[in-house]
Amino acid sequence: MALKRVLIANRGEIAVRVIRACQALGIETVAAVSAADRDSMAARIADRAVCIGPARSSDSYLRIDALLATAMGTGCDAVHPGYGFLSENAHFAAACVENGLIFVGPSAENIRQMGNKLVAREIAHEVGVPIAPGSPHISEFSTARAIAEEIGMPVLFKAAAGGGGRGIRIVHRHEELRGAFEAASAEAKAAFGDDALFLERYIGNARHVEVQVLADAQGNVTHLGERDCSLQRRYQKILEEAPAFDLAQSLRNGMRETAVALARHIGYRSAGTVEFIVDVDRGEFFFLEMNTRVQVEHPVTEMITGVDIVAEQLRIAAGQPLSFTQSDVRTEGHSIECRINAEAPARNFAPSPGRITEWAPPQGAGIRVDSHAQRDYVVPPFYDSLIAKLIVHGTDRADAIARMAEALAQFEVGGIDTTIPFLRQVLAQPDFAAGRINTNWLAGIAEDFIAEQAEELHA
Repeated sequence: MALKRVLIANRGEIAVRVIRACQALGIETVAAVSAADRDSMAARIADRAVCIGPARSSDSYLRIDALLATAMGTGCDAVHPGYGFLSENAHFAAACVENGLIFVGPSAENIRQMGNKLVAREIAHEVGVPIAPGSPHISEFSTARAIAEEIGMPVLFKAAAGGGGRGIRIVHRHEELRGAFEAASAEAKAAFGDDALFLERYIGNARHVEVQVLADAQGNVTHLGERDCSLQRRYQKILEEAPAFDLAQSLRNGMRETAVALARHIGYRSAGTVEFIVDVDRGEFFFLEMNTRVQVEHPVTEMITGVDIVAEQLRIAAGQPLSFTQSDVRTEGHSIECRINAEAPARNFAPSPGRITEWAPPQGAGIRVDSHAQRDYVVPPFYDSLIAKLIVHGTDRADAIARMAEALAQFEVGGIDTTIPFLRQVLAQPDFAAGRINTNWLAGIAEDFIAEQAEELHA
C-alpha cells in the first residue's frame, strides 16, 4: 500500500523535516498546530493546518484525543509523531492503530519494552548485549546501600521510566547515598509518575555512542553505522558526529551487531536508535537504552550514508520493504551537527524567546540547515529552545571541524540570543580537535565560557 495523507503530530524543525520527506514521496500532509504555531513554517508548507489547542503542550501537542480527532477528521491514514511529545508514548501508538490509523513508528509493545529501562536491560541481557554492572528495581534505601557496596563507588541512580536526564544522580561517597536516592526517587515520580529506580556502576571516562537501525515488516534489519553524542550538558546533547571517531574496530562492530540483534529479537519495525556507553579506560561498551523514534541527530547519519531515514520510516509504515540492504550501506567522509538553541549561554543558557530580526544561515557545499525559523519568526516561550540544526559534511573529521567552524562564523541571527558563540568556542578547543573528549568534557567548557562572559560584562 501507499500512504496518501499523514498527520504531523509535532512542531518546529522536525515537523518541517517530515513534511518535506512526505512531499518528496508524493504524500499529502496535515500539520497539527497549537495556537502559538498557527503561522509557523510547518503550517504554511503543509497541505493543510489544523489548530488543535492553546499554546501549552499539555493543551495541544500532548492531547491524544485532539490529535486522533484531527487525523480522522481530515482523512489521514497515518500519523507521524516526530521526536519528543508523544513519539514514545505507547498509549498514543496503540490508540492510533485502534482508530484505523497507521502510527509511523514501532509497535506499542516495542515502545513499552524499550521505554522502561529495567525491562530494556533485561531484554538486552537475553540477547547477549553487554549491560553495565547494576541492579534490578530498587524501592528501599537499604537495598540501594547493599547493592552500592557490592558494585563499588561511584554509582549512578537512574529512573526506570526516565529520559532527558531526569531522575539521575551520581554518587561518589557512601554518605551521599541516602540523599541521592531520595532526590532521584522524588524527581522520577514528579517527571514520570513512577519512582522506580535502579543502580549502575558510574563510568567517569565515558563516551556516548549510538547505532542507527532500520527494520521493516519483511524481517529486514539493518544498521547505518554509529554516531558519537558525547558532547552533552546536563544530559542534553549539544553536538553530534558520525561516524564515531577513534574507536577500536572491535567495539564498532560489536555495537553495530548487537544493535541489529536487539532490534531483530523484539521484532522491531521502523527507525530506532540503540545507545551505548563506552568505557574508554577499559575498552568496553554497555547497553544504555533504545530510542524508538527518529533522533534529533539523524542528519549526520544521512550525510555520510545518503539514506533518507524519514523517507524509510514512511515506506516501512506503508508496509514496503527497505529500499536497500546491509551490503548496500556505504559511509563516506565525516559529518558534524550542532544544535542551535534560542538560549543565552552567558546567562547560564537561559531561554531567549522573541522575534528574530535577522536570519542568514550559511550556505554552500557540504552544508545543511534543518530549521523552522526565519526572519520575523517569533520564538515562543512554550517549547524546546531548538531553532535550527547546522550539519556539515567533510572528507574527514578535520575537514568537517573546519567546515563547521566556518559555517558557524557565517551564521547570522539577530533579535535573540543563541548558542552559536558557545559552539564556536567548543569547536576551537584543541582537545575537541584531538578527540580528547568524554561525556563530562563539555560541562567544564560551559563553565569556563559562562565565567569569561561574566568577566567581560563587568569589565
